[in-house]
Amino acid sequence: MKNSILLIALLLSFAALNHSCSETAHSNPNAKEANIPELLDRSEKIQLGTEWDYVQNVYGKQKQAINQNSDNNEAKLKLAELFVREARVTGEHGHYYPAALSVTEQVMKSESASNDVRFQAMVTRAGVQLSLHEFSTALETALQAYAINQTNAQIHGVLVDCYVELGDYDKAVKMADKMVNIKPDIRSYSRVSYMREIHGDVDGAKQAMQLAVKAGYPGYEETAWAMLTLGEMYLQYGDLDAAENIFKQILETREDYPFAVANLGEIAYQKGEFEKAEKLINEAINIIPEVGYYVQLAHLYKDQNRKEELNKIMDEIFAMLADDEAAGHNMNLEYADIYLEILENNEKAFEYAMIEFNKRPENIDVNRLLAKIYLDKGDKQKAKQCLAAATITNSAHPEIAELQAQI
Repeated sequence: MKNSILLIALLLSFAALNHSCSETAHSNPNAKEANIPELLDRSEKIQLGTEWDYVQNVYGKQKQAINQNSDNNEAKLKLAELFVREARVTGEHGHYYPAALSVTEQVMKSESASNDVRFQAMVTRAGVQLSLHEFSTALETALQAYAINQTNAQIHGVLVDCYVELGDYDKAVKMADKMVNIKPDIRSYSRVSYMREIHGDVDGAKQAMQLAVKAGYPGYEETAWAMLTLGEMYLQYGDLDAAENIFKQILETREDYPFAVANLGEIAYQKGEFEKAEKLINEAINIIPEVGYYVQLAHLYKDQNRKEELNKIMDEIFAMLADDEAAGHNMNLEYADIYLEILENNEKAFEYAMIEFNKRPENIDVNRLLAKIYLDKGDKQKAKQCLAAATITNSAHPEIAELQAQI
């Protein structure tokens, strides 16, 4: 399954944290007085040795600084960045996204915050809003930041993501070009890769993502994420062997990396190795509670006609989606895809897809999904219209050829 660019932005869009921290995570008993969101424990499988110690130390040092001075905006900003990273690592989006939004809001409202700190808070906040799929809101925040600083590579990356999701691809290309010219690194190469992919240059997209991987440090999670995205690109376009090789390479440097494990399960599923696929997907679930892994299992249960297990896991999926919505996460496309592909209810799928279409009618992914739904409803004329909108960038997405053949 291919993760969206938003997941790349989540990890790659933020500045490195201070590595000199030495306080423990629970060093000050008065933390609640400063209204500091909690750092949740990581499960043993994702503590990754000294990495979890480092995270706790960063949290403890910033918490202590804020308790000593409730207007310490630099410390609050570092906490917000930490919360964003922990959301990705742990899958605890419902806790960490609101936490990051709360802290960045405090910084943005602070009269003592410097322009640079306020700018960084806006960039971080826009990244969280992107991850919550509130794209118009994210763009508003990002443009506020851009008005402060137009020479920073980070803000150009956030704007790339905003414009892509809102379907303004010309602006996205311009921002990606500016970003890579300002700072050619793992984040900017990742954006270039995605822009090439959605414009149909799949080989060029792979080359750019390979540059992103080379620009990262071996063993760092942002490097693993770039490798993961490269592997998913090979997977999406049918090269299962190359994809499998990349996912296994990730696990050599980051054992129990759940996204790599789940994608190995996806490869086994596509090969018809259902028992192996189920084992791998459950391994990923035991590492972090990512709803996408449960959806993978639902597809597997459906294909095997395991109705009782399918019904049970669908209850879990809907509960998880509801939790995400309660935390401010827009899940319209997830609902639409589930209703269409698993529950075969094209009316409910259409309902959710249209909510999203009304928010961003130019987005190619939204239009491609609507084309599938219209075809399932038997309306080839509207399917054709949506497919035309989905191919405006000359995307080579494999589903496009399938839809064209059906139309």
